[in-house]
Amino acid sequence: NKELEKINHFYLMMNKPAGFVCSSVSDRSKVVYELLENFKNENPNKFEKLHTVGRLDKDTEGLLLFTTDGNFSNHITRKENQIEKTYFVELEKKLSKAEQLLYKEKFAKGIFLPEEKKAKSFTTLPAKIIWLSENSCNLTIQEGKFHQVRRMFFVMNNFVTYLKRISIGKLNLDKTLSKGEYRELTEEEKFLLTNN
Repeated sequence: NKELEKINHFYLMMNKPAGFVCSSVSDRSKVVYELLENFKNENPNKFEKLHTVGRLDKDTEGLLLFTTDGNFSNHITRKENQIEKTYFVELEKKLSKAEQLLYKEKFAKGIFLPEEKKAKSFTTLPAKIIWLSENSCNLTIQEGKFHQVRRMFFVMNNFVTYLKRISIGKLNLDKTLSKGEYRELTEEEKFLLTNN
């Protein structure tokens, strides 16, 4: 006959700036949790249970999710669910229409990425690319392995000069959030992520 405490989980969206790592502790870099100082002051107990849903590289900007709900983050990151992530990419080299088509075809088939540092070699799942200019595109992938987007373009002898995640599944980054800002997800946004 004990009364159970209702578990109130938090779900946050951040526009992550470059220069921050998705870790709680780092000797060499600033960590994304430093940007959550207000949340920490208002919810000290919940802050300890807050974790990122997946990661973004130090030099990558854009949509980053935090939650205290393990089931929520497992659903989004579970490989079997294949929840798509879309990135805005700027490249060093400008490409002709024929070269753009070649990238599109190769990425659509899945591309082999050789071993790199702590990353094993693997063949990507099919990816979609929409060209926006001669050297910028939106790339949609189904996984999110170590430096995956950068490695995909490197295999094509090109270099990513700017990278920003703009969506996860059907959830788009709130364009009103400045770099480093965050807010709670709405019920509708949570529904978009958990009912793919």
